[in-house]
Amino acid sequence: MGSPDPKRHLWVLGLLPPASALLPSQLVLHTGIPIFWWIGPIIVLIVIPVLDWSIGVDGNNPRDEDYERLSNDRYYRWCTYLMLPVQLIGLVIASYMWAGDELSVVDKLGLAATLGFVSGIGINAAHELGHRVERLERWLAKIALAQSGYGHFFVEHNRGHHVRVATPEDPASARLGESLWEFLPRSVSGSFRSAIVLERERLARKGKGWWSVQNHILQAWSMTLVLFGALVAAFGYQVLPWLLLQAVIGFGLLETVNYVEHYGLLRARRPNGMYARCSPRDSWNSDHLVTNIFLFHLQRHSDHHANPGRRYQTLRTSEQAPQLPAGYAAMIVLAAVPPLWRRIMDGRVLAHYGGDITLANIQPRKRRRILAARGVTA
Repeated sequence: MGSPDPKRHLWVLGLLPPASALLPSQLVLHTGIPIFWWIGPIIVLIVIPVLDWSIGVDGNNPRDEDYERLSNDRYYRWCTYLMLPVQLIGLVIASYMWAGDELSVVDKLGLAATLGFVSGIGINAAHELGHRVERLERWLAKIALAQSGYGHFFVEHNRGHHVRVATPEDPASARLGESLWEFLPRSVSGSFRSAIVLERERLARKGKGWWSVQNHILQAWSMTLVLFGALVAAFGYQVLPWLLLQAVIGFGLLETVNYVEHYGLLRARRPNGMYARCSPRDSWNSDHLVTNIFLFHLQRHSDHHANPGRRYQTLRTSEQAPQLPAGYAAMIVLAAVPPLWRRIMDGRVLAHYGGDITLANIQPRKRRRILAARGVTA
């Protein structure tokens, strides 16, 4: 019996971006072109946006009657499981190269950028695995986060971001008028503090202290210490700066995607003042096929927030969701240039709310100016 998923055999292509960490040395060796040390950013920032533009959107949704069958098909789980060994093998190879004297500083920077992009994509795999209830997959999520050193994401994303998404209280929801460069420090620091508070409260309810072996954050951070410690022991302290650099690039990529996913969106309030349940209208969606394959349907973010228990292969695109003009890969490039980003996105936020700018999540210190520009009194 055939699969109800027309993309079934494409999902293994999601392993190609992390596999880019295995390619630079061989590509440079056989071509003599050092630009291939930068293959990670080249693939993500240039190749994938071009493919998105040329191939276009998907538009195919799984049928309700196929939901259980798709959810229980373990093939899809293995597509995410296999990212971990590919990711870690690439890091070992890169550490060996960073430890040597054959590469120039610029080449090592390119390799660090490639590994950083792989690290960021690894966080996406951790994102998928961390939402699951199976004990194995939750442990695999923490392992996937080890390369980026961003283990607290395991706690903050599930118990913080999903609760507060598209509200001013969520550090990972970007505000209208807030540039990426303003957002990054707010999100990184705010998410870190939130994760600490959430995990401390969870442990207290169980009668446990911070230093408990049941602390999810310490478990994940310990994996980073073991991983980095093993690489330093094997290749020397000279690899440590490169390990730290690729980690910063990795979680910086994650936070840039966060910026894109909820920019300017604000959940409605109920009559009692509480925020309404998260709906598809509270996340930016994109159904560009190529990025969806490489990021395991992360771009169907509206359905993910409305139904966080759904596995990636069952996520649907929604007509209610506000749509991005391009895939995430292209949008993170635009986000790096704030005037261009605002020129493209601010009008879309306004249109999403039927022209009522007061319904948006506005950067507080720019609120008066933004409202005045629309003829609204603060």
